[in-house]
Amino acid sequence: MSTIISCQSAIYAFDKDNEPVKSVPVGEPITIQTYDCFTNQIQSPSDLTAINWDKINPATGPIFIEGATPGDILKVVINNLEIGDQGTMVTGEGIGVLGDQFTDFDVKIIPIKNNHAIFDEQMKIPLHKMIGVIGVAPEGDPIGCGTPGAHGGNLDTVLVKEGATLYFPVFQEGALFAAGDFHAAMGDGEVSGSGIEVSGEVTVTFDVIKGQKITYPFLENEEHISIITTAETLDKATKIAVNEMIDIIQPHTDLTLSHLTMLMSAVGQTQISQVVNPLVTARFSVPKSVFESYDITLFAD
Repeated sequence: MSTIISCQSAIYAFDKDNEPVKSVPVGEPITIQTYDCFTNQIQSPSDLTAINWDKINPATGPIFIEGATPGDILKVVINNLEIGDQGTMVTGEGIGVLGDQFTDFDVKIIPIKNNHAIFDEQMKIPLHKMIGVIGVAPEGDPIGCGTPGAHGGNLDTVLVKEGATLYFPVFQEGALFAAGDFHAAMGDGEVSGSGIEVSGEVTVTFDVIKGQKITYPFLENEEHISIITTAETLDKATKIAVNEMIDIIQPHTDLTLSHLTMLMSAVGQTQISQVVNPLVTARFSVPKSVFESYDITLFAD
């Protein structure tokens, strides 16, 4: 049975000075309970007028992972992800891609039933449970949970779901891991400024990889290995992602830079994660068949 971390241990910034709520050894399953991204403040449309906007995008934690030191890689396996029975969406002035077309705010409560989000009588959306905010304490100043970066944070990446394995650079002793901002469903881009925001709980298992170093988070699933990068523009984030992926693959092959670039152009996928946070997030995904063909094992324990 796993240890449970209550959502009452919520933080609103990833910060090296946050006091850990729990110290855990590698390999021990930990269940993390979460508020939704509004700290459960919106239970009906009328609640929007009273919302405290300082309590947005909480993450539960931080958790101190024993043995994790700066320069290591923190491996996080998402074993199980459960969500609540009601979701919330908000958009309005200054929020999302169409924020310049609104003069007020709108909120929609979305029931979760029978593995679907009930948007209205005509539209029932199949669940795509995923985690929006996940990461470790950054190297320098605190970073609000609403902002993504090299430490993770508000990545809003649809691949961060049950069965995925994430790899984060470790900047502080114990890594100081936290997670929150679950979604019942969300499309690439999160164009309204919110997915279907839900509370929930996730069970994860940690490991620490020594002797290797990464600059940005990576994600592994059954099909791909992806790097997730953040910058001021999608062009810049995409360029960083492709460069970093090539840099990590090339030492494991005899391919020239030009030939490896050709291979990445043939099989790699540049994808948008989100375009609505203070910084934007992109990813570059490479099929695992590439790593298998060249006998490449990344992130070996």
